[in-house]
Amino acid sequence: MGLEKTIEYDKIEIIGKYKEVHCRKAIIVEEDGVELSRTFHRYTLIPSSCLKNEDGSYTHTDTDISGEPEEIQAICKTVWTDDVKSAWQSYEESYTNVVG
Repeated sequence: MGLEKTIEYDKIEIIGKYKEVHCRKAIIVEEDGVELSRTFHRYTLIPSSCLKNEDGSYTHTDTDISGEPEEIQAICKTVWTDDVKSAWQSYEESYTNVVG
C-alpha cells in the first residue's frame, strides 16, 4: 500500500461580530493504514481587504475563497452577509486611518 497523505479540515470556527472564519487543516501521513504523523496549519479568512487610495477614498476587495474547500466556501457565503461585510469595511477604514 505504501505512504498516503490526506488532508482534513478538522476545525472550522466562526469568530466575532465580523464573522472571521478560522480554519485548521490537518495533514495526515499514513503507511499501510497506520498514522505516522499529523501536522496542522491554521489560517483565518476575513470578508475583505481594504486599501486607502491617495485621494483618501477606500477600495475594498472581497476575499477570494475560490481555492477553499466547498464546505468552507459555503460557510463564508452564509456568514458574510451584506451587513457583516459593511460593518467589516467600516472597521477596516477606521483602523486604516489609525495605522495608515
